[in-house]
Amino acid sequence: MGNREMEVKRIPYESTWNIRHEVMWPGQVIDYVKLPNDKNGSHFGLFVNDKLVSIVSAFISGEEAQFRKFATVKEEQGKGYGSKLLTYLMKELTTDRIERIWCNARVDKTGFYERFGMKKTDRSFSKGGIDYIIMERIA
Repeated sequence: MGNREMEVKRIPYESTWNIRHEVMWPGQVIDYVKLPNDKNGSHFGLFVNDKLVSIVSAFISGEEAQFRKFATVKEEQGKGYGSKLLTYLMKELTTDRIERIWCNARVDKTGFYERFGMKKTDRSFSKGGIDYIIMERIA
């Protein structure tokens, strides 16, 4: 298969929309995946051989950071790219004096987030037929 060159970098928020749409909400119109505060976030992409394959958006408020819309294109899932991107993001956020990192995790993905030191809270909800639980990591 050869070597695959990997790079994580900040990307414009508009660059996240296609992957968000394709992976998370393919049955919705693309506007469904656009966040009102996208302009205020920090958006990161993992590129493999210059192709964007995994994305995540972070929103900082005071000493807290929420990451949202974390997705990897279907054909590249299971290869560790999402883990590499989340590791990078956690490092970025930890250096910004953030005391709490949190996300709305799909219930079936909580084990993945636990590997990054995140813990389930007692807060949960459903949206679009999907169950979520809020997970957090306290610095």
